[in-house]
Amino acid sequence: MEFSDPTTNVLQMGLSEGMKVADLGSGSGHYALAASGVVGVTGQIYAVDIQEDILKHVRDAAADKNLKNIETIWGDFEKPGGTKLRDGVVDAVILSNTLFQLEHKAVAVAEIQRILKPGGKLLVADWAGAYGGIGPAEHQVVSEHEAEELFITAGFHKVKSFRGGPHHYSVLFTSP
Repeated sequence: MEFSDPTTNVLQMGLSEGMKVADLGSGSGHYALAASGVVGVTGQIYAVDIQEDILKHVRDAAADKNLKNIETIWGDFEKPGGTKLRDGVVDAVILSNTLFQLEHKAVAVAEIQRILKPGGKLLVADWAGAYGGIGPAEHQVVSEHEAEELFITAGFHKVKSFRGGPHHYSVLFTSP
């Protein structure tokens, strides 16, 4: 069940035809699929996840919708080079429902910086709280303020924040 709204949130990013986007911690690929249509046939989506089996769902969903611009990558972006993408290769990164799961946030932020072009966009959409068994446990929640602090301290610039769904916040940043 998806509680944030991938299509609405992706449209807030200002993506355009031909862009390259990395969906880190893509899970079942809701955001990758939403971004695919926006960047079009000349664009590229990289759906990166540490769970190899879940990437099959992304591939199947892309095939069902005849989307040829989604590439799945089995990788761990909590390790340097873990996305297996080149330096400065993507125009945008999506980090949805993932921040609260990261053990090595600083390493993940550095990997995001490495793959993003200067001035590239970063969408962080995560749980605004613990909702009695829906989403993360209270101690795992990364507040919007904590997320902003994490990325701003790393040199990102906050563009805007908005409701990412009934249980989510979303923040759009640009890379240094």
